[in-house]
Amino acid sequence: MIHSLLKWLDHRTGYQAVLSDALYENIPGGSRWRYITGSMLVFAFVTQAITGLILWAAYSASAQTAWESVFYIQHEMAGGWLLRGVHHYMAQSMIILLALHMLQIVVDGAYKPPREFNFWVGLVLMLLILGLALTGYLLPWDQKGFWATNVATNLASLTPVVGDQIQKVIVGGTQYGNHTLTRFFAVHAGLLPALVVGFLALHMAFFRRHGITAEPSPDRSDQYFWPQQVLKDAVGCLVLMIAVVGVVVYTHGAELTAPADASEPYAAARPEWYFLFLFQMLKKFESEFIGAIVVPGVVMGFLFLMPLTGRVKIGHIVNVTVLLVLLGGAGYLTVEAWNEDHFAERNVAPGEKDFGGNAEAKTAYTDKYEASEGFLKAQKQAHADYERLVELIERKGISKEGAVALQRNDPQTQGPMLFTRHCRSCHSHDDGSGEGIVAESDTAPNLFGMGSRAWLAGLLDPQKIKTDHYFGGTALMETDAGMMEFVSSDLANLDADGKDLLDKIIVAVSAEAKLPAQAAQDATAATDGALAAGRAAFEESFDSYACADCHKLGDIGELGDAPDLTGWGSREWLRGMIANPNHERFYPENNDRMPAFANNADPERNQLNDHELDMLVRWLRGED
Repeated sequence: MIHSLLKWLDHRTGYQAVLSDALYENIPGGSRWRYITGSMLVFAFVTQAITGLILWAAYSASAQTAWESVFYIQHEMAGGWLLRGVHHYMAQSMIILLALHMLQIVVDGAYKPPREFNFWVGLVLMLLILGLALTGYLLPWDQKGFWATNVATNLASLTPVVGDQIQKVIVGGTQYGNHTLTRFFAVHAGLLPALVVGFLALHMAFFRRHGITAEPSPDRSDQYFWPQQVLKDAVGCLVLMIAVVGVVVYTHGAELTAPADASEPYAAARPEWYFLFLFQMLKKFESEFIGAIVVPGVVMGFLFLMPLTGRVKIGHIVNVTVLLVLLGGAGYLTVEAWNEDHFAERNVAPGEKDFGGNAEAKTAYTDKYEASEGFLKAQKQAHADYERLVELIERKGISKEGAVALQRNDPQTQGPMLFTRHCRSCHSHDDGSGEGIVAESDTAPNLFGMGSRAWLAGLLDPQKIKTDHYFGGTALMETDAGMMEFVSSDLANLDADGKDLLDKIIVAVSAEAKLPAQAAQDATAATDGALAAGRAAFEESFDSYACADCHKLGDIGELGDAPDLTGWGSREWLRGMIANPNHERFYPENNDRMPAFANNADPERNQLNDHELDMLVRWLRGED
């Protein structure tokens, strides 16, 4: 029955003759392991097509749903992380296989006449696969892919005459958004795979026409493609799949960073490793046009001319040599780029290194170290932001505004970014663990724990107030003589009663902040009378001064040159202080350089809008 069915099928299709031609093709000199790369590439592409179709079923290509759908695949969809990981790392393996396959073809002379067209079709396939890799990078719509693609598409504008038009066509306008994503998705999932299938069919047809290129060997007899070479190809494909799955399991799938946000640049954005050599090469040229257009154009031109120059022996030797140099150079630039990014991990800080008085060497070393440090910090922060977002999604879910809205309304995410952007030039927010934000110049108090009892106790410590943690780097060391004199003299040698009085004041003033972290302590202090006792102590003199002589606290004292401590450290107090430190409640006469960040009559002078101010204040207070 089966024999009759196969005979009927062969009579209609002629499949047996096609299969026989493929399986029983002669291999001069017999099967070889180096011939397996072509079959492995086909296997990898088929794997990509299958996994891509399944991913497509769960993916939503819009700026508001793309990241969310990838997050669903990664965290919610059964086996989604494995599927996405295989798709991601198999794409990377194809790049390696492409290089090995091209090297094997050139070394074996399989590009020479009459196989020129097959080689040229292979080069087109290489460009199409690189295009698939490039367009797929954006689809998760995360910060890493968004900013790396931004850089890549900006290079398109360097094309003479039509550069700007090309960029607009790629981006879908002048700004990155829905049109950019849908165009990249259409190209990645539709156009390029269709072209790959078409050119792959052409490639195989040319291959069938001219057969395998191999020099006959007196020591090796010819063999058919089946079964020896088929077995080697199958083993190669199996090893490839095991390696890819192993990497996926080890990394638990492909990386995903926080959702793309055009308002928050990503300092650690880099292309995938297989494009990293191009990124590094751009640094070698003063002109981006030369590095991005001219050099790659010359290289591709050389590759397309290889079948013509390889007709003679010397030409073939040159082709092999140049190809080895190109692959070696790409590898070197890739390693160099990685080393530069991780320079700060493997070298001491500039301040700890002896340059022997060589200022030029010190400058070069410092620049390299700071660039690497910035990259590593941005990368670390990106992972922290992503983990924080996962936590927020688990607690709150994703609203219709998308995951990026969770980030923009999260003080723990926005606060550090706003602080670094607007406050870090003078202030630190550092607990000493090495994980905090350190000021560029310690010319203002460290704001970590500001409003807490511990922070206030340090401010009122005669030794600590003079350090960079408080007033040590400010002009208030000199101009605010009253405060400095009060702490340095009146509070310098307190007896037991004086220390008890000071502790009560610290409890009362700190309670004004209503910090979530000390809510339980404040509640206890309110019920046991400690707050009332502290407010009463606020008016008592230690020696020559009382706190109420300069500061106002509720209905105690009056506004003067020193800040009003009513609500000190509270959300309202901090908002007012940051918005306008020159207000009569704060430093109307002796403000030390701090600008008004909001509430200006001219809105253009505002560095923080109302939402940003709220995020910064809530983070400083340790709110969630």
